[in-house]
This record gives sequence, structure tokens and C-alpha cells, in this order.
Amino acid sequence: MSLRLSGGRRLQSPPGHTARPTPARVRLAVMNILAPRLAGCRWLDLCCGSGVMACEALQRGAASVVAVDQDRRMAAVARANLEAVQAGLNRTAQVQVHASTVELWLRRPAGESFDLIYADPPYAAGIYGAISALVASGGWLAADGLLVLECATGSPPDVPGCWELAEQRRYGTTSLLLLSQTRQSR
Repeated sequence: MSLRLSGGRRLQSPPGHTARPTPARVRLAVMNILAPRLAGCRWLDLCCGSGVMACEALQRGAASVVAVDQDRRMAAVARANLEAVQAGLNRTAQVQVHASTVELWLRRPAGESFDLIYADPPYAAGIYGAISALVASGGWLAADGLLVLECATGSPPDVPGCWELAEQRRYGTTSLLLLSQTRQSR
């Protein structure tokens, strides 16, 4: 499978059939929705797979990108893709990739907060609630930041009590939930 950024750059594809890269039309929609927030932002990509969403954010102005995936092979592909995009930039940007389960990674002390957090776990894994709770309790999201959950249109996760649904979009079998923290949970 060939994987390309919206600007045309080819990326490495993840090995095997375990990954489900975000479709190009959904990636473009996400980047258009988040466009006003991307320049200079801090982006966290949870369950990053090939790192294509983080690469899109980096290409569009993110100042720093952190990507997390539990599969070491996926993390290696994400690292290679992010470093290739980073090398082609005419500006400085920070890139980090971590091979860890998302839950374990989010349980460590937050070294920084992020403006945008994108989470695309395997749809059937049932970890949306854990991700949302750990992001909120760990201080991972900046005060005016957004948590974006990519999920199956047919089974969107419930919005936890400490989150407000800012927007929901459907793109065929894929949906996006854009969440902001409630004032009480900040």
C-alpha cells in the first residue's frame, strides 16, 4: 500500500495488515478543521501507526510532534516518516516517537501539555474512555486545546463527563469527535 501526505510526499507504509491508516480524505478534513490551530502547536499523536497524522501536522506548521504506538515496528516506521518530513522543513521542529502502550505512556508525569491531541486507537479496542480519562487527569492538554478522537461511525465512544463535545464529523465509516475539557476538569 502506498501512503502519501496531502502535499504528495511518499511515506513508508506500516508492515503487515495490522494498521488502518486514516483515509486521505479524513486526514485532509482534519487538517482543514484544525488549520487555525496548527502553526506553532504542540501535537500529540496517540496510537500513531505510520505517523501520517503527525506528519500532516508537522508539514502544516506544528512546532513539536510526539507520536506514541505500542508496536515497535510501527513506531520505527513513524520515526522514519517524521524524520523525513522534518528534514524537508525550512524551519526547526521537534520530533519524538515512543514505543509504548498509550495507557502506560499517559500514566507517566506530563512533561508538557499539548495544544492538539489526536487519538486513533484500533476501533474495537475499547480504550477511548481510558485515553480521555488519562489525558484529562494527567494534564496533557493545554487549557484551550482539543482532543480529537477518530472512531468508527457506527460505534462512537461516549463522551466522558469531564469533556465537552465541541464538534462531531462523519466521513463514511470514519467519524471524528473534537473534545474540549470542561472548565471544572482543567
